[in-house]
Amino acid sequence: MRRYLIMAVSFFVMMTMKAQTLYYHRPADYFEEALPIGNGTMGGIIYGGTEVERISLNDITLWTGEPCNMNVYSPEAHKSIPTIREALKKNDYREADRLQRDVQGHFSQNYQPLGQLTIEYLDTVGQVSNYRRWLDIGNSTAHTVWHRGEYQYAVEYFATHPDTGIVVRLTTDNPQGLHARVSLTTQLRGKTSVAEDGMLVTDGYAAYTSLPSYYNANEKFAYDPGRGIHFRTKVKVGAAHVEAKEGNVLVDGDKEVTLYIVNATSFNGYNKDPVKEGAPYQEIADKRMEHIMAVSYNDLLNRHMNDYKSIYNRVKLTLAPLSSPQGGKNHPDGNTSPLGEDGRGLDEVLREYVDESLFNPALEALYFQYGRYLLISCSRTPNVPANLQGLWNESILPPWSCNYTSNINVEENYWAAETAALPEMHQPLFTYMKELQGSGELTAKAYYGVDKGWCLAHNTDIWAMTCPVGLHTGDPMWANWNMGGAWLSTHIWEHYTFSLDKDFLREYYPVLKGAAEFCLGWLVSTKDMGVEGTDYLITAPSTSPENSFITDDGYHGRTCYGGAADLAMIRECLTDARNAALVLHADPSFVAEADEALSRLQPYKIGKKGNLQEWFYDWEDEDPHHRHQSHLFGIYPGHNIDDGVNSKETIHRAASRTLELKGDRTTGWSTGWRVNLYARLHDAKNAYHIYRKLLSYVSPDGYKGPDARRGGGTYPNLLDAHSPFQIDGNFGGCAGVVEMLMQSEYDLNHHVNAKSLNAQPYITMELLPALPEQWKDGSVSGIRARGGITVEMSWQNSCVTNLTLTAKKACKLKLLMNGQQRIVKLKKGKNKVNL
Repeated sequence: MRRYLIMAVSFFVMMTMKAQTLYYHRPADYFEEALPIGNGTMGGIIYGGTEVERISLNDITLWTGEPCNMNVYSPEAHKSIPTIREALKKNDYREADRLQRDVQGHFSQNYQPLGQLTIEYLDTVGQVSNYRRWLDIGNSTAHTVWHRGEYQYAVEYFATHPDTGIVVRLTTDNPQGLHARVSLTTQLRGKTSVAEDGMLVTDGYAAYTSLPSYYNANEKFAYDPGRGIHFRTKVKVGAAHVEAKEGNVLVDGDKEVTLYIVNATSFNGYNKDPVKEGAPYQEIADKRMEHIMAVSYNDLLNRHMNDYKSIYNRVKLTLAPLSSPQGGKNHPDGNTSPLGEDGRGLDEVLREYVDESLFNPALEALYFQYGRYLLISCSRTPNVPANLQGLWNESILPPWSCNYTSNINVEENYWAAETAALPEMHQPLFTYMKELQGSGELTAKAYYGVDKGWCLAHNTDIWAMTCPVGLHTGDPMWANWNMGGAWLSTHIWEHYTFSLDKDFLREYYPVLKGAAEFCLGWLVSTKDMGVEGTDYLITAPSTSPENSFITDDGYHGRTCYGGAADLAMIRECLTDARNAALVLHADPSFVAEADEALSRLQPYKIGKKGNLQEWFYDWEDEDPHHRHQSHLFGIYPGHNIDDGVNSKETIHRAASRTLELKGDRTTGWSTGWRVNLYARLHDAKNAYHIYRKLLSYVSPDGYKGPDARRGGGTYPNLLDAHSPFQIDGNFGGCAGVVEMLMQSEYDLNHHVNAKSLNAQPYITMELLPALPEQWKDGSVSGIRARGGITVEMSWQNSCVTNLTLTAKKACKLKLLMNGQQRIVKLKKGKNKVNL
């Protein structure tokens, strides 16, 4: 009996490891095949080579640029707003588009690669065999193992947050030891030196200004050693037999070699000159190296894993069944593991997964947990949130500058932060918002003539720029959008509803209120725009992110008035801000003003095709399948679709019709958004279908073979393919899994109507609201609901069979599950719910 118990435990441990592992049978040739590690500030991309190993290095604070002077850029731009409104009032959309270019400023800066660590193995006698590499997201370590001839070589990699660096350990059982050449290079301006003790040091600096890759200019960078962010990277080759030679470090015969990698930049805040007021980066890097080398390898590894697991292990997810529904089948021989130990690596599993008759719930659960892994790995730096690529970038001119794109992308990065139990990773976004508020107030005045509040346009960067970009040549469809502050600030109320932390809400209330005040100052009446009928509040000028319309006379326009996306975001922002004021017993006059504006906002409109109109008039889209669906914001990530006219059911039907018309072929991040939209609409079939689309195999960008697969989906290393790589789709997909399993609402109206605002919150929770039949059996623990509730449940045949709710404070809960509704009173702490 004991023998069978040991076998069962061993099998469980093996399956648990497999469910948390990205596994491959060959080295990476492309970035999109390499494996990312990160400590929240510093990151590496690992290729796993057997002759030459490449590790691309990044530091999330290394950007071009310096603090921006808002007064230099278009301080009189707001004077064009009345003229644009007059053109719109005359339905002269062509002229409005032309005039919009007067309301544009400078571009964002570019996020930069730090450098590349190269290990050239000089032991090349014998054939390579038994190759494997993997990333274990259960403990945040990467590994490469192979044989050359009869001897094994192994490399272990991890990025430690507690000890602020990256550690790489190379071992072999070859009696002749390791022979390798280690080098450190950078694409930026800099110089690398090497010491006799095996220390490589690069001192360098980024450009003090740059332009995006898509802007037509001969020179994209301006360098000056007295300006811009400076950095120091240090690599210590820890071995007994090392030699400095020709700028490299040679390893000669050690069976064990440890590489310690640290970095520091002079970035010292969005408003500090990185040279004159910069952080003492050289001293910081030196101290980091001194510290990390003083700790044993095993202690470094254990401290790293304990720190990481304390966050990652909060959530467990198991998806079944092992037998497939409706004639579908699992992978050959019953193998549902994403790891593919029958000879298939994860890249091969992804290719196979395109066949929708095959089911792989382990792969689907792995993708969810991988999103959590990525956010832990790239979002632990105060004031510096995850960017378009998290923190992993190899290009000095990355796509879209690898910046913060606020019309969906930076927000999508954090959709899973609360529900997937990663609230600490949300904090860099909040502290960054405080920085945006200052420049956003200047932008509100200079570009829009709004004297109260702050706003954010389409792009921003580490310097907290907020102006609309374009340099007077940008297409208004993307350059002139100005609802970034309204959208971004909703994360403040969202965090409060999960944490119930009034101190947090009090601290960030001015940021949220400021975004709402801009909205109030930006609204105009339909009567003022010459629209007959009921006098509603709308925005003018208005654009819908990156989309365009076709007027009745055939003009393909960008600029209009009363776009539904603007109004959905304003409705959410105003509601969140007034709710925060009520909770804090603050600003009754503001609450009254917000309530008045909310009552007058233009309601949603239903188009002739049954769709939710994106534009004020029922125009056709230039691209009917456009990737953005910003006018569906109120469905997700928003919560407030009550427009005083249309029923919730009417709006949901129109939103579903909109998604139907758009189809299912789109970019990676857009696919991630649609998973959440379908889940909120309780459409389990389409939510799962789109989730599978998100996991569609996409070939590396550099691969040119005849079997190359392009489009939106997932690269071999599970990173999101826009394409190119954008990390937001990973986080959108992660959030979507939770939305399929559990949804919750924080009922403030019930709360504030009570005798005291200290009364218990009233929460609505729905379990398995969009559960696909492919996941009819499963379990999850650790996901978080609004009201400070942690959920642990299991289900069979699509019905909840066990449920434990752990409440941060006592509350009343309206619980919807198994086709029934009931009221449950939760006490503080753990509550076993009787079914």
